[in-house]
Amino acid sequence: MNKTKGGTLYEVPELSFILDSDGKRILPDGATLKPVDIEAMVAKNSELLQVVEQVTIKKIYEVYKRYRKKLDCFHVAFSGGKDSIVLLDLVKKALPKGDFMVVFGDTGMEFPDTYDVVDNVERECKANEIEFYRATANLKPEESWRLFGPPSRVLRWCCYVHKSAPQTLRLREILGKSDYVGMDFVGVRAHESMTRADYEYESYGKKQKGQYSHNPILEWTSAEVWLYIYAHALTINNAYKKGNARAGCLFCPMSGGKADSFRNLSYSSEIETYTDIIREMIEDEQIESYITGGGWIARKNGRDLVSNSPRYQEEVRDGSLIIKVRNATTDWSQWVKTVGDTPFTYTVEGRDGNLVVKVPLSADKTKHAKLLKQVFRKAAYCVGCRVCEVNCPTGAISFDRGLYIEGCIQCGRCHDIVHGCLMYHSRALPKNGGRPMKSLNTFADHAPKIEWVRSFFEKQNAFFANNTLGPSQISFFKRFLSDATLMDKGQVTEFAELIADLGWETEQAWGLILIELAYNNPQVRWYIEELEIGMAYPRKSVESMLTGLGISAKDASSVVKAFGRLSGLPLGTKLNFGVSRKGRAISSLTRAKSNLEDGRVLLYSLYKFAEACGGYYQFTLTRLLDHTVESEGLSPTRIFGCDRADMEQFLNGLSAKYPDFINATFTHDLDKITLREDKASADVLGLFSKPSH
Repeated sequence: MNKTKGGTLYEVPELSFILDSDGKRILPDGATLKPVDIEAMVAKNSELLQVVEQVTIKKIYEVYKRYRKKLDCFHVAFSGGKDSIVLLDLVKKALPKGDFMVVFGDTGMEFPDTYDVVDNVERECKANEIEFYRATANLKPEESWRLFGPPSRVLRWCCYVHKSAPQTLRLREILGKSDYVGMDFVGVRAHESMTRADYEYESYGKKQKGQYSHNPILEWTSAEVWLYIYAHALTINNAYKKGNARAGCLFCPMSGGKADSFRNLSYSSEIETYTDIIREMIEDEQIESYITGGGWIARKNGRDLVSNSPRYQEEVRDGSLIIKVRNATTDWSQWVKTVGDTPFTYTVEGRDGNLVVKVPLSADKTKHAKLLKQVFRKAAYCVGCRVCEVNCPTGAISFDRGLYIEGCIQCGRCHDIVHGCLMYHSRALPKNGGRPMKSLNTFADHAPKIEWVRSFFEKQNAFFANNTLGPSQISFFKRFLSDATLMDKGQVTEFAELIADLGWETEQAWGLILIELAYNNPQVRWYIEELEIGMAYPRKSVESMLTGLGISAKDASSVVKAFGRLSGLPLGTKLNFGVSRKGRAISSLTRAKSNLEDGRVLLYSLYKFAEACGGYYQFTLTRLLDHTVESEGLSPTRIFGCDRADMEQFLNGLSAKYPDFINATFTHDLDKITLREDKASADVLGLFSKPSH
């Protein structure tokens, strides 16, 4: 027996053998693996499979029966992967063949083998008089990657531009109406990922505004999917036979690791198309590390894009908000129709796409000012991706002969896009525009060591009169203790006394300390905001991210070294900050999901979040999980890496145990978290004087 570890785009995973207590391979040398007897496997599981099949077919038919007189169409979202192949076969058995259609969303970035499957299935559908359609974007993938910049885990413009928008536009064309309402059968399974584990069988408007979606095989396991395929001799995508566990887009920011390794082994020339664009589009001296180490996957803005000067800028001057647009790509006078009349007067000057907009500063935070900002972002960056057109329920927005808007009802749907425009969102520069952030290196080369912290808690106020640290070490350690709220004006704080009572090495204690550092120390906050949970960042990539902010190469190296030091504290051993090393040198940095068990720590984080957001005491779990929203508050999901399931468990427990502090509800597709406004984060600390169980 063996297992794999590691693996990147250009490096195959290592194969490591599982050894017995004597250090010998569990599978002896020379032994052969027996192939699975598929026929026997199917026969043995036939009764179980029949039950699962019949239950699912009935479920599909019940949905059809409930909605057939209310909706304009039913369609199967076909991808060419194993799940959609099974789903299509089930829908064929459940519904009359003339009452549904099949739509393949062709992103142009599919596995080459997928297109063979699609061709075969299209022929089968036509032979059975089932309508089969393909939907493609008006932008080619290579074109969109160069326009938007490479997609990433945060900047997933590709899903909208190449998948959801083209399918909706294709269905509008087929049905001849812009306001159609349909039911989309989707082959999503909860076992595929933690995110998909949160999906429900049926939803409205979650995948596409104004449309229904149903996931009939949501609770099927991968084993049941394969059993069904073999039992019914369905088409198998050859991509699976080449070691690929999934068949979606060929080079996707949501994959990485050994998945990319397998894909590159079989489709190297196709993948090279996209890696070449990354090399062309990204300014990074360590570009190969940026590609293989996942730097492109972690991209959060347009900072690294070549020759990316801003086309939209804001500044405050002389009592006005000034918006400057340079080289606008579309007509602002069309986009402004989506806002209508405003309760304030603004002016627009300029021509040839270079505009200066003046808005009264008193109106800056109003809803209309927000929409007006989005109007000029759209004007500055729009490339006709047509996502705004898809969001429009009345068909008022058209790109058939250039942008034209007529009959707009100001519903705001075209503004329900992050920052108003996907192109702007993907190319926008950080808030400081890439200017130097000299305060970021708060520890220099003197980040705290575990023995310093241990000595501090043992000696407390006497520590600074009796220690072995040098002058520079003392200075930077005082900064750490102050930012962690463990010391104030040279004296140990009540917070430090609480930490000592909890046990300074415990997960509880360092959960609270990490929250304080997240709000008080810009270096720790940068780690939290920029290093995504579960990703290994090559040292060179992190240093490149830092120097891109204007930080010197020396300071960037210090910030990386400090992360290594912090990983030696319980921040690493309890809360999973971590580094990999080659010898003594750090090779990569990782933040893994924290081992957080005490819900009171999370409650403290929620109150700190609410207070930092200006008294934002009511919010949703969906908001906490959306890390693209910029705010002064840091979501506990961002600090600790909790997913939706973790959060629901924590929040339900906290609501039951501490109703005087929090109430959280998760019913009927609604999630709402309410904190008591007469309480504060300091009050939560008082709960730690009481047992947690």
